[in-house]
Amino acid sequence: MIHQEPSVNVLGAPLTPCSSDPMTGFFRDGHCNTCYEDQGNHTVCAVMTAEFLAFSAYVGNDLSTPQPDFAFPGLKPGDRWCLCAARFLQAHDEGCAPRVDLSATHQRALDVVPLRVLKACAL
Repeated sequence: MIHQEPSVNVLGAPLTPCSSDPMTGFFRDGHCNTCYEDQGNHTVCAVMTAEFLAFSAYVGNDLSTPQPDFAFPGLKPGDRWCLCAARFLQAHDEGCAPRVDLSATHQRALDVVPLRVLKACAL
């Protein structure tokens, strides 16, 4: 049985929605909720940019190409998406991190990304 962690954001408040179009989140509930089974820690609510999407494809995770078999429409600049915390930090370290919605970023992101880094990239 999957046990979802409490829906709390990095600011200690209730987690707000990230996106329902496209539908995002480990649970595909529009929120960056997480659980033990979410090994990728899909907890950072980010606004996609062309630069970040190109970087992600370059490092092996093409988020732009639709994958109909997985009901994945492909992302474009401006879309909001629950990113893996480690991928966000990697993009930050490479100078191409997308903007972050702190109210929609789950507190588990802090296991990987320092709050100061998230705040520096905040919308």
